[in-house]
Amino acid sequence: MDESNIVAWTPESMLEITLNEPDDFLKVRETLTRIGVSSRKENKLFQSCHILHKQGRYFIVHFKELFLLDGKKSNLEESDVARRNTIATLISDWGLITLVNGKAAEIMAPLRQIKIIPFKEKVNWELCPKYNIGKK
Repeated sequence: MDESNIVAWTPESMLEITLNEPDDFLKVRETLTRIGVSSRKENKLFQSCHILHKQGRYFIVHFKELFLLDGKKSNLEESDVARRNTIATLISDWGLITLVNGKAAEIMAPLRQIKIIPFKEKVNWELCPKYNIGKK
């Protein structure tokens, strides 16, 4: 693995958002379960991002950022941050969130790197989070 792509991460580099409606938290959380990287061989989707509610603020975070927040070892790469930014921008475009600082999400990944499962097709897929918020 190329060490030069590893991001020098701090909690301040998390992507802060605001919800457009108070009940959008659950909508965003569910939507994120259907966006990620798919397995080439089977209908498995690995969730890339989560919504985090911390001290009255909301963030869209890549699962590797959650490992870092927990003090665990993680190799958060520029491509992970770019994917997070693309996903956050998408759900912003869909009207579920507003990016607090749009400039922070400027570096984006191509959409072909991200799989989005339509809600009605969710039953045909195994949705695999790489991180479970609030579970030990």
